[in-house]
Amino acid sequence: MKICPSCLLVPVVLVAAGITGLFSDKADPPAEQAVDSAGASVPGVQVAGLDRAQPPAREEASAVDPSYVLGFEMPRLDGTVEKLDTYKGKVILMVNVASRCGLTPQYAGLEKLYRQKKGEGFVILGFPANNFAGQEPGTNEQIAQFCKQNYDVTFPMFAKISVKGKDQHPLYKKLSGQPEPIGGDPRWNFDKFLIDRSGKVVARFSPRQTPEDKDLVAKIEELTGGSG
Repeated sequence: MKICPSCLLVPVVLVAAGITGLFSDKADPPAEQAVDSAGASVPGVQVAGLDRAQPPAREEASAVDPSYVLGFEMPRLDGTVEKLDTYKGKVILMVNVASRCGLTPQYAGLEKLYRQKKGEGFVILGFPANNFAGQEPGTNEQIAQFCKQNYDVTFPMFAKISVKGKDQHPLYKKLSGQPEPIGGDPRWNFDKFLIDRSGKVVARFSPRQTPEDKDLVAKIEELTGGSG
């Protein structure tokens, strides 16, 4: 019986093709994902030389409750890092402030309101920002000096941040992302977010509503249980 020479080549070709397939690099392996100490995947972090970019501020509670806005660590004007959840249990007025704005005199009213209400579990947190007409150009040291010399500010003041735009700080992304009508980017310097004792935004007041505004004061008193 004669064997066709071309028939002998078929098994050889098939075997060679199988071996080649074992070493094919056409399909990349899936990226290995980093895990935390509990073995859970860490979102946005990959190993093996891939993207390791981290968010610009540490937030601890948003994954549990998206409405909670105190899950950040932030530096004060003097550089001391502080957890915002230190203020959980207090009624908080968060205000983006500026030193060269027509509304800057609101510092006086804010300080007066703070001194009147702090004994009732109320606090004001100031966040200097240069987002509006360049009206907060100074350094943290200059801002601290300005506030002390001109308005004797004693309520907590934090390091300068961006409150809107591409470089918006995660805290203000969280505030801006609240449901309407509370949510939305700050409209100007001295926009005011009011947070209840559980760490959730419950009201918002426009830049032109001063610290003496009757609606603002009434809402604070409702939340603190105080009056006058």
